Amino acid sequence: MFAAHFDCPGGPENLYMKGVMKPDPGEGEVLVKVSASALNRADLLQRRGKYPPPKGASDILGLEAAGSVAGLGPGCSGRWKIGDAVMALLSGGGQAQFVTVPEGHLMPIPKDMTFIQAAAIPEAWLTAFQLLHFVGKVQEGERVLIHAGASGVGMAAIQLVRLAKAIPIVTAGTQEKLEATAKAGAAAGFNYKNEDFSEKVLEFTQGSGVDLILDCVGASYWEKNLNCLSTDGRWIIYGLLSGGEVHGDLLARLLSKRASIHTSLLRSRDKEASSGYQQAFTEEVLPHFCGGASPRLQPLVDSVYPLHAIAEAHRAMEENRNIGKIVIEIPV
Repeated sequence: MFAAHFDCPGGPENLYMKGVMKPDPGEGEVLVKVSASALNRADLLQRRGKYPPPKGASDILGLEAAGSVAGLGPGCSGRWKIGDAVMALLSGGGQAQFVTVPEGHLMPIPKDMTFIQAAAIPEAWLTAFQLLHFVGKVQEGERVLIHAGASGVGMAAIQLVRLAKAIPIVTAGTQEKLEATAKAGAAAGFNYKNEDFSEKVLEFTQGSGVDLILDCVGASYWEKNLNCLSTDGRWIIYGLLSGGEVHGDLLARLLSKRASIHTSLLRSRDKEASSGYQQAFTEEVLPHFCGGASPRLQPLVDSVYPLHAIAEAHRAMEENRNIGKIVIEIPV
């Protein structure tokens, strides 16, 4: 089969489409014929040699996939049959023509949704769902600050915050991205490049601040995050785009607000925990992607690249050109 591949860590130019061995499903696993995958920051870090896959996971790039069931390993329960349209969050291997997935990690693709649209769901939406509900324990009426609001996770989080009857506030780097977040349901948005988002957040919340912060930026935002975090607020760090080294009196500032820091990496969760998130997501959120649902949830696809143009897809994400998800179409 063909898969995204790089021979040594480095830039996007190292990526190419290579013929590799097709995987065989093991005990309790399903073989999925992949029609579409999607790109994530983790793929960029792995390509640079800075984020190896978890032990036992495929070293092929790709943390999500949408396609159809092509084979069943021994011990499968009969939940899935050949030809079923499915999608999955993966620990690796999604940017290939076939991938094996534990049967409990598969989710049905909502009716009338294309494989391209479905590929934009697993990583972004499960990450946002897990951060908001399992880590952050978001409550109705709370104010949630979402950094990188126009990213895949950001756009999913906006809609999930609205679904939880809470108030999404975002940061983004361009007016175009802020307009996209507003269309997705953000109550307010601030350009981190030309205004102090902490001051704007405090102004918007009439001085009370936000109850929950979803932060994939890290070190450079710590002071502003604490400035606009409410007393007893929760700050969730799930990425370190600006690095992890903090210089300053972080602990004293945190203590003064009785605030808490939580961290999460969905990729390194064990299979049992991941299955729990996916079951809850399947039951509580997936029905809202179907026509007639209220409120209706919508994955946002920024662009689609064929697998042989994987290097260009990486460049687009590195340059922060995308609003929503970059999807990789897998050849038949």
